[in-house]
Amino acid sequence: MTISITSAFDSGNIRVLSIIDVPQGVRAELEIVKDHRSDFFQWFHFRVAGIAGREVELVIVNGATSAYPDGWPGYRARFSEDRQSWFQADTGYADGKLTVRLSPDANAVWLAYFAPYSMERHHDLIAWAGSQPGVAHRELGLTLDGQPLDLLTIGDGPKAVWLYARQHPGETMAEWWMEGALDRLLDEEDAVARLLRKKATLHIVPNMNPDGSRRGHLRTNAAGVNLNREWHEPSMDRSPEVFLVRAAMDETGVDFAMDVHGDEAIPAVFIAGFEGIPSITDRQLALYHRYRDTLACRTPDFQTRRGYPVAGAGKANLSMSTNQVAHRFGAVSMTLEMPFKDNDDLPDVDFGWSPARSMQLGKDCLAVLAEMIDEI
Repeated sequence: MTISITSAFDSGNIRVLSIIDVPQGVRAELEIVKDHRSDFFQWFHFRVAGIAGREVELVIVNGATSAYPDGWPGYRARFSEDRQSWFQADTGYADGKLTVRLSPDANAVWLAYFAPYSMERHHDLIAWAGSQPGVAHRELGLTLDGQPLDLLTIGDGPKAVWLYARQHPGETMAEWWMEGALDRLLDEEDAVARLLRKKATLHIVPNMNPDGSRRGHLRTNAAGVNLNREWHEPSMDRSPEVFLVRAAMDETGVDFAMDVHGDEAIPAVFIAGFEGIPSITDRQLALYHRYRDTLACRTPDFQTRRGYPVAGAGKANLSMSTNQVAHRFGAVSMTLEMPFKDNDDLPDVDFGWSPARSMQLGKDCLAVLAEMIDEI
């Protein structure tokens, strides 16, 4: 049977260099395509067909020049035969090449850097959430590719909470987190949800980068711009996504903000803060530390030992959302990072870090917010 490898679908990314028959199977050499007008690349998502009962070796040859080559050692690619359950594949990295080996029963298998979160699923999420009682859906505007930028507003309390995800589109675990958070917030029998909706107004952007998501980018929008370096001076020409969201924040103010991401290299869940902003207050810092430390107590999937270096006094990069929002609004602001690898503290040999764990973390993060919403 003829082997086919394609990425011509939502969030697809791969280029086929060669496919050759080998004893008992097939070997293909591939490379990841750079984000449009950018040198960033690491996200891949493609389908291999015609392989039932064959040994398959897939070699991505340009791993050494990817955006985060330190992300490959210890990493395992995800694969699915039904596009519902995503398992870890037998994966190795050596000499700048990522090699994935499969022995599928199905004729077609999908592979991805992490379990994808398609734009179709995003629209399903918006349609479901927007139709629930007490939820207002607003289209903030259109992206450079003409896609809608969606905002959901939930609750009517005095505290202004902003949750937003997928500034970097390849970090799909961030929108799985959003699905879990929304599932809890919209459960009318959930005490945490009822408390938050009473004491806060939650403004939620499940996907900050629809264009990069659909195009199969790792980190940038349709213009090749890293949105998380635009918050100091966004524009409708380069970064309409940030321009529109920041303008909406200016309308509401911000008391608490969480920017949800994934990290390529660190096999752990962690939070990064705003310690280096010039306007930092003891109150902001104390509440940030309280949130971080309480989350570590509430779920063993979160830890505080590993993470990013802390910026020195006055050294924060104000082009990044967490720093800009904390500085601009006096908010308690943070960046949540989940792994593309597994969580080494609680490894799962079959699934690694997964959509289910991302969704559960979203629910756990809301519970911690509820504990301290009065003080924020």
